[in-house]
Order: sequence, then C-alpha cells, then structure tokens
Amino acid sequence: MPGLLRSVWREPRPAGPPARVWRDWALVAVLVPAAVIEGLLRPDLRWPVVSTAVTVALVPTLLWRRTRPLLMVMLVFGVTSLAPLLTRGEPVETYTLAFVTIVLYALFRWGSGREAVIGMAAGLVAVHLSLITGRIAPGDVVPALGVLFAAVGLGGAFRYRAGARLRELDQVKLLEREQLARDLHDTVAHHVSAMAIRAQAGLATAASEPGAATDALRVIEAEASRTLAEMRAMVRVLRRNEPAELTPGRHLDDLRQLAGRPRVGPAVEVEIAGGLDDLPPSSGAALYRIAQESITNARRHARHATHITVRVTADDTSVHLTVSDDGDRATGVAAPGYGLIGMIERAALLGGTCEAGPNPNRGWTVTAVLPREAA
Repeated sequence: MPGLLRSVWREPRPAGPPARVWRDWALVAVLVPAAVIEGLLRPDLRWPVVSTAVTVALVPTLLWRRTRPLLMVMLVFGVTSLAPLLTRGEPVETYTLAFVTIVLYALFRWGSGREAVIGMAAGLVAVHLSLITGRIAPGDVVPALGVLFAAVGLGGAFRYRAGARLRELDQVKLLEREQLARDLHDTVAHHVSAMAIRAQAGLATAASEPGAATDALRVIEAEASRTLAEMRAMVRVLRRNEPAELTPGRHLDDLRQLAGRPRVGPAVEVEIAGGLDDLPPSSGAALYRIAQESITNARRHARHATHITVRVTADDTSVHLTVSDDGDRATGVAAPGYGLIGMIERAALLGGTCEAGPNPNRGWTVTAVLPREAA
C-alpha cells in the first residue's frame, strides 16, 4: 500500500495537454449568458446578483483547467466556500455552476499525481466544512461525494485509456522498427557481403589475371543494382500510407535465383519440393529471407566451404527449410548476431521456429519450420 501511494504521488502529468481549443471558448460563450439568464429568470434564487457574479467569475477557470488544473480547482473550492460570507450564510448555488465538475474532471485527467491527491483532499475538506457550517444538509453529503468521486473515476478512466493508447502506439513503432531492421539487414548484408567477397577476389587476382578483376567489377555492379532496387522497393512501401507485408516482394520461387556456382566461394544448390503452390506469400517471403541470410553467413564464416545446400520440403501441416554447408567453423561459442536474431523473429512471427547449429562432422545447418497456414 505505501508503494502504491508513492507511485500515485510521483505520477507525472500526461504529455502534451492542449492549452485551449475552440470548444473551450464556445463553452464559455454559452455558460456566461446562461448564468445571466438564470439569475434574471429563476425565482427561487435568494441572492441572484451575487450568485450570478460568482458563477460568471468562475467560468474562465475552464480555459486553464488543463494547463493549471490544481490552481483552477482550488479557485473553485475557495470562491464557493467564501461566497456565503456575502450572502449571510446562504449557499451560492446555480444550475449553471454545475460546470465545475468539468474542472474537477480535468484535474484527474491532466494533473500530476501530487496535484490530484491535493485536489481530492481539498474537495473532501470543502464538503466537510459545508456540512459543519450547515450549508448542506446531511442527506446531501452522499450526492456531493458522488459528484467528486464521479469526476475522479471519469478522469482516471480517460487518463488510463490515453496512456494505454500511447503504449500501444509505442509497441507498434517498436515492431515496425524491428521489421525494418530485419529487412535492411537481410537486403543490404547479403548483397554487400557478395560485393566484398568478389572485391577481395578481384584484388587477389588482379596482378596475375586482369580479366578476373574485370569480372569481379561486373559482379559488384550487378549486386549493387540489386541492392538499390530492393532498397527503393522498401522505401516505396514505407512512404505509402498502406499496410506492408512481413517481407514484401519475395516469393518461394525466388529461392532458385540463389543457386549457382560462382568463381569465388561455395556453390549453392537449391531443392524445392512440389505441392507448395498454396503456401501463403508471407511464409514464402520468410523462407526466402531465412535462406538468403543463411547463405550469406555461410559464405562469410564457413572456412574452406565448397558447397551450400538449400532444401525446402513439406508435410500436411508444416514447411521445412534446411540450409547446410560443408565448411569449417571457428572454435569457441559466439554470441548470435542480428542475422540469426532476425531469422528467429521471422519464423516466430508466423508461428514457426528457426534453429542453427553445427553438424556432427563438419559444417553448419540452419533449420526453419513454418506452418502451412501462417499465423
């Protein structure tokens, strides 16, 4: 309980409260004439001039109720408590004065925890003093407290709702950043790794085989063009006000484009089983990106690797991707990089799994299992 009270006391104000909007001025423009008309036409109002003046004087508190909520509430309680001194103890009550509940609501909606606690205490003291001085009957205490607690509950409910909405938006932004990070890593790292490998090969053979350096430059140019094309596609998706897929623009059939036997580096063999025409596009895109990142890692880290095998098989409920190489791995345990983290996240988003580890003899294998019906 003390911890809860401390957290309420230290609760900051909500960020970005609007100062004044047109609705506030419209409310003031309606309430001031309403208070004057009530003072002129209401026959049971004992002190119409004082009551009307007090009501009109408190109307401007609506304009500062969000930026200075505690001060406005204290003004309302102070003026309504001191006004009976001008009316020989008669309470100043007009129907128009009901707008003070908006000021109370604003305190718990826009004020800090400390301000809300102080305002609640001031409200309870005001009700207690009114009961002692006889300004309200004992039977009116419950309605007065009901109005106070209704303002507390309503302000707290809207405050919590707004906070939950902000947390939800922050979560969406975080997920979008993770998705963008995965796409950037998979797209850029794959092509840049290929360019780096060919550049190193070109430098190593430039003196003895000038033609090999020229071939390396052609490969680097092609990889750079593919990188720019995929980057433009990603930027186009980000700039459009449309929902993006988990990984747009790639399909399972694109895996065949990863196959080949380059002049430098291990050869890539791709085998895709039949019966996968009904695979959802999101699953096909995820399989492509996982295979692409696995091939990139094998080319970068598998020493003396000569062959990389990519196999896609399926059963009635799931699709299996296996990427294996025959290279030597460095000794020691290394922390998983962003590529492996991205592969695991892609599989998990679709309700599947992704694992990577060394083979019993030599080489490394990445295995991903996705459901046929994407989550």
